[in-house]
Amino acid sequence: MRHIISLLVENESGALSRIAGLFSARGYNIESLTVATTEDPTLSRMTIVTIGSDRIIEQITKQLNKLIDVVKLQDMTEGNFIEREMMFVKIRAEGESKRSEIQRLSDIFRARIIDVTDSTFCVELTGSGGKLDAYIKTLHDGDVIEIVRSGSMGITRGVKALTL
Repeated sequence: MRHIISLLVENESGALSRIAGLFSARGYNIESLTVATTEDPTLSRMTIVTIGSDRIIEQITKQLNKLIDVVKLQDMTEGNFIEREMMFVKIRAEGESKRSEIQRLSDIFRARIIDVTDSTFCVELTGSGGKLDAYIKTLHDGDVIEIVRSGSMGITRGVKALTL
C-alpha cells in the first residue's frame, strides 16, 4: 500500500542523508521525496512517499522516530489529506496549429504556459499524480522535450496539523 509520511526535522546538514540512509539500509524504496523549510527556520518539512505493508510502514515510522533529527512524524494516509504534485513540461510548439492545440490542452487541464519561445512552450501543471500523467499521455509522441516533477506534497485536512 502507498503511504505518505510527513516529518518535521531539524534544519541541519546531514538530516536528509540520515533519513534516506535509513530507507536504503533496510531495502525500502522512496518513491518521492520533497523537503523545504517551514515557517520556523530551524525546522524543515519532509514528505516521503513509499510503498509497503502496514507492518513495514510501522517499522519505518518507529525507526524514523528514533532518529535525533526527526522532531515529529505523521503518516498522512491514516486520515483525510490533500496531495498535490507540480510538473514543468517543455513541449515542441512549432507551427500555429500545434501552438493552438497546446494552449487548448493546457486550458482543459488548468495548466499555465510559463515560457514561450519560437519553437517551445514550457507548461506548469499542479494536481494529483494521475492528472499529471493524463496530461502527458494527451501529448503527441516526440513533442515532449523535458519533464520535471516535484514529487508529492501533502497536508492534512481540517484542524489537525503537523506542528510542534
